[in-house]
Amino acid sequence: MNVTPTEVAIGVGGLLALVVVWRSGARRARRAAETARASARVVSLAGRVLLVAAGMVGVQWLVVTHTADLTLRLGVLALPDLVAAYVLTRALTVTELGTTRRRR
Repeated sequence: MNVTPTEVAIGVGGLLALVVVWRSGARRARRAAETARASARVVSLAGRVLLVAAGMVGVQWLVVTHTADLTLRLGVLALPDLVAAYVLTRALTVTELGTTRRRR
């Protein structure tokens, strides 16, 4: 079997092109996965905020409808405001956009 230098160069070039395409696909997939993780974090946080808010509304409704004590009513209405302010501040404050990996 006789292989010319041109055929060897074409074969090596083809293998090199295959490796480059393969690596770029892996990078693209990694970026897509990181983006999906970041959006999942936001959705997860929103779900937790809604669940806590529903719990607070339920407790407030029970206390307001079943008690006449003014101090208890004020406490039940003021405490969730403090918690909600903390949760909203935490949810709306962006400290980092996600983890980025740098290759050397």
